[in-house]
Amino acid sequence: MGRLQKVDLSLRLSREEETVRLAVLQKRMLELRLTCGGMLGDGTLGPPVLFLFEGWDASGKGGAIKRLVSPIDPRHVRVSQFAAPTPDEKRHHFLIRFADKLPGWGGMAVFDRSWYGRVLVERVEGFASEEQWSRSYSEIVAFEESLAAEGAVIVKFWIHISPEEQLKRFERRAEDPLRQWKLTDEDWRNREKHEDYLMAVEEMLERTDHCGRD
Repeated sequence: MGRLQKVDLSLRLSREEETVRLAVLQKRMLELRLTCGGMLGDGTLGPPVLFLFEGWDASGKGGAIKRLVSPIDPRHVRVSQFAAPTPDEKRHHFLIRFADKLPGWGGMAVFDRSWYGRVLVERVEGFASEEQWSRSYSEIVAFEESLAAEGAVIVKFWIHISPEEQLKRFERRAEDPLRQWKLTDEDWRNREKHEDYLMAVEEMLERTDHCGRD
């Protein structure tokens, strides 16, 4: 059984509990951000902090990012969204396009999609050859280890929902004139390849998990 199959998707928070927990954690996030940026405490800059968000279509990545950064002054955090690489970006190593968005000391950045697209959508959709995406696991691990060795803190999230829940969210979007733009033909096509994506996600989690590494 894979990791995702072990996730208990029946767990729920009430609206009231969610509101209370969110307020406490957002205050804590603000305190940590100001301290890391040298605006609280003795003024020493903290390590670069990077949040990576990946997940199923309609899983709520955007909402999670909004809640993460909402208590923080926009000047103190940079959110970057990554879609398909441009023709020019394709001329370079796949990791290059992320470099100038990385945070420095005292900085914080949030990536909506990331270099993991190489072993997810690029793998499943055939945008990268098997030789390319196969070697990307070790390249990603080495890249993250090099950032961590320089002091960076990397926090990675996979936002998981069931296919049934995803379908409900797709249908709600389709019925809402103000949210229809968020639902594309590509989203529906990706649903048809759910098992392929599931296999890719499981292998990604297995081969890029730093826990237990020397």
